[in-house]
Amino acid sequence: MGRRKRPATTHGIAIVDKPAGVTSHDVVAMLRRRFDERQVGHGGTLDPSATGVLVVAVGNATKLLRFVEKTTKAYVGEIVLGVETDSLDADGEVTATHHMAPVSARDAQDVVDANLVGDIEQIPPMVSAIKIDGRRLHELAREGIEVDRPPRPVTVRSFTVLDTDEDGVLLAAVECSAGTYVRTLAADLGHLLGGGAHLRNLRRTAVGRFTIGEAAPPDECVLLGVAEAVRGLDRVDLDQPAARLVADGRPLPCWDGDGPWALFRPDGALAAVYERDPRPDRDAARALVVVPGTGPAR
Repeated sequence: MGRRKRPATTHGIAIVDKPAGVTSHDVVAMLRRRFDERQVGHGGTLDPSATGVLVVAVGNATKLLRFVEKTTKAYVGEIVLGVETDSLDADGEVTATHHMAPVSARDAQDVVDANLVGDIEQIPPMVSAIKIDGRRLHELAREGIEVDRPPRPVTVRSFTVLDTDEDGVLLAAVECSAGTYVRTLAADLGHLLGGGAHLRNLRRTAVGRFTIGEAAPPDECVLLGVAEAVRGLDRVDLDQPAARLVADGRPLPCWDGDGPWALFRPDGALAAVYERDPRPDRDAARALVVVPGTGPAR
């Protein structure tokens, strides 16, 4: 018989400032050791060379990572014009160079505004974790295999380009939907400007309402309460009878707004997340996640 898993005893959310040179999974492993807890996960992968906000959940908070992953992301990075790489970033091998006339940020911004803002479609890079026919693209790329990737719809809320002191390098600030590849935006901009480009020094500055200002390195980050995972959702405070129904995952009448809603028990602890029942014959809210009583993070 295999060893039975120890139930999680430590619960919460950590806002990590991921350093360069480690994977997101490496950060998860660091926090597993630090908090002596196996049930740890992260909300939204960062490339090894990228830095910035990585939201890590511990214990029961891992059940709520879906509400972190789906939120808007914000990034800053540098677009290097004239050089293409196989990974679309500075970690890859150079695949093409272009002699490009100097491009001002103002001219580049015009191209961005006309082509790379709003609801657009992207072809995922071969180094991404997306699965095609059961295989992750980055696994195929390591084997030297390239496959056709269908374009995916994404939303770029803002894409601002600024000049830098370095010739051929533009500073980019992007706010976008989950699933958007900033490196692809950089490469596409290079093509639209008549050459090519790659991305370097990518830093994620926000994941939804989690910002770089509250992030800290893996060995210094604070473990916040489980409820922090749903800080972007509408809050509903339950009375005791409703809390008992929610503990069993029972449906309840809908509240104002479209949901989902974060439901809190009378003692102030997060009880569950509910969504509007999508079935047309049901005018009710149903449970997405029911959170066991955990008390405050420790």
